[in-house]
Amino acid sequence: MVKLNKIYTRTGDDGTTGLVDGSRSPKHAARIEAIGAVDEANSALGLAICALDAGHDGVANLRRVQNDLFDLGADLATPKGALDGEGFEPGEMVLRIVGRQVDWIERAIDTANETLEPLTSFILPGGSEAAARLHVARASVRKAERAMTALAELEPVNPAALHYINRLSDLLFVLARAANDGGKADITWTPGANR
Repeated sequence: MVKLNKIYTRTGDDGTTGLVDGSRSPKHAARIEAIGAVDEANSALGLAICALDAGHDGVANLRRVQNDLFDLGADLATPKGALDGEGFEPGEMVLRIVGRQVDWIERAIDTANETLEPLTSFILPGGSEAAARLHVARASVRKAERAMTALAELEPVNPAALHYINRLSDLLFVLARAANDGGKADITWTPGANR
């Protein structure tokens, strides 16, 4: 259980931040950029949730995703033995995104997509306020994915975490369409309309 009594520690005043394994990393390092981008995406999700009715089907799913994104941040903040827990004591918990979380998000995408109008064009981010906020969250998730794949070129990253973040933008896309009256109120792109 996490217990935070003191919010500031001054340990980051030197431009570094602590990781789960006790090591410190520069705040501008690729790993910290990825963690920060995931946090930003989670915040965008929180804002999107505010635009949905409390009883909306997507709210419970998005709250679950927010929790998963904290798991994902912990996964990224645990660099040693990124795939096998190397460097940790036997039995010590190493929090990782797992395949079941990816499977769940794929089922959520399929369920949400079943009721949508078929796509006949690319759509512009907008429509209702809820849809617009979900599109902003989707773009933030794509930014997090870019940061994670950049990190993966430098250091090992859990493949399930990469799969999860990739699927998440798809979920947000279909939820945004659902928030636009099942896709009926989507604003379609007209190529070259203003030439």
